[in-house]
Parts: sequence; structure tokens; C-alpha cells
Amino acid sequence: MRVRHVFAALTIAVLVGPAGASASPQLPSSIAAIGDSITRAFDVCCWYGDHPAESWSTGGGIFDGITSHYEHILRHTSTIYGHNYNDAKTGAKMRDAPGQAQAAVTQGAQYVTILMGANDVCTSSPASMTSVSDFQSQFAATMAALSNGLPAGAHVFVSSIPNVYQLWQVLHTNVAAETVWTLAGICQSMLSPSNTEADRQAVLAREEAFNQVLANVCGQYTFCRFDDDATFAYRFSSSDVSKLDYFHPSLTGQAALATLTWQHSWWPTD
Repeated sequence: MRVRHVFAALTIAVLVGPAGASASPQLPSSIAAIGDSITRAFDVCCWYGDHPAESWSTGGGIFDGITSHYEHILRHTSTIYGHNYNDAKTGAKMRDAPGQAQAAVTQGAQYVTILMGANDVCTSSPASMTSVSDFQSQFAATMAALSNGLPAGAHVFVSSIPNVYQLWQVLHTNVAAETVWTLAGICQSMLSPSNTEADRQAVLAREEAFNQVLANVCGQYTFCRFDDDATFAYRFSSSDVSKLDYFHPSLTGQAALATLTWQHSWWPTD
């Protein structure tokens, strides 16, 4: 019986992640971000497109009011300087996460952040959202790639998906926002003016299911930390949303996201 118990413990240790993971890890010397347009800081300010220097995760922009995870770490160790890899892609869905994970592995990232899933919820209609089973298998493949490939002692932080129903609640009476959402076809599964409340609740339920998948899969690995739905629960205001598309975080929104997620990271005391 004792032999079986020892064997089981060893098996679990192999499955849960890179050797050397701990609850209070040393600061990493490199960081990589897996994600979508939110992590690319798309439309964050001033002109359309990606602005990765203002990313909540790996951004290093100056005078932007954002203290990214990279910048928090840089305050304490200069070895991370220049080793901030933003592997996120605007428009990415969870099906793209395993490929981004492989990029992080190739980069030898010691710390990886993941914020993915908004585009699996925000589709052309409720019927076209990613299924929960597909989302789970894709995220599981992502975590397996990181577990198998990251260096010993690496750590992962997983953010919940921001609440898209709250976005509708905050801005659906804003004529400019509704016009942009409709003309640009943004997140019509939730934001279409023709949606019923039942439609919106179905989208919200799918997002909640996705966040539960993120929690469950991350929880299988000792080197992974989930934000306990902090990002999803954050009560953002209209000032946190870009005036370019009324969907992505503004500079204020990226700053809030950076602060909130850092508080739930591996080194929240900084």
C-alpha cells in the first residue's frame, strides 16, 4: 500500500507541472503573454490598432499610467529587461492558445500570463459561440504544452474573461457605442440591439462556463494560478472602455486590469 501511495504522489508531481514550482516563487527573468486583442492593447488610445507597449501583461510604455506585470517585476530585477514577449494575437480564440503556448515555450518564458476567451463568447450570434467542450479541450492542450515545455520553476497566471454582459449594461444606452457596435459587427452575440434578454443571458452563462473551465484546468497544475474570477467580477465604468470602439479597454481600463490581475498573481505584495 505504501508503495502505491508513493507511486501515486510521483505521478501527480509529473502531471501538475514543471519541477521547482512553489507558492512563493522567485521573480522570473522573462515573461510571455498568451491572449487576444485585450492583451495586445488594441484600440487602447489615440489611434486604431495594436498598442502592445500599453499591455496589462508585458507592456513597457512610459507615462501611460499602466504598471504591467512586466514593469512590476522589472522594479525588483533588471534581468527581465527586454525579455517581455507578447505572443497574443488580435482576434485569437482559445483554439489559437496552444500555438501561442508553443511560442512561449520556445522563448523559455519563466512566467506566462493567459487572458483568452472573449472572442469565443463574442461572435456573430449566440449560436456561433465556441462550445464548452471545445473550449475545455483547447485550454487543456494549452496548459499541457506549457507544462511539458516551460523551464523548471516557471509559473502561469490565468485571468478570467471580462464580463461582456456588464459592458452591455454600461454602454447600451450610449448611442455612439450602439452605432459602433452595429456598424463594426462587434460582439453581436451579446451587443446586437435585436438580442433578447434571454439571448444575453445565454451568452453570459456561456462565459461563466468558460471561466469555470479556466479555473478547473488551471487548478490541476501547481504552477498555475487563477484569478478567482476577479477580472470577471470587476465593476468597470465607461471610462475604462476605449472610445475608439466602445469594446476594448482604454488606458484607464488597461491600468485597472494590470493592477487587478497583479493583485491576484504570484507576487501580489509589490
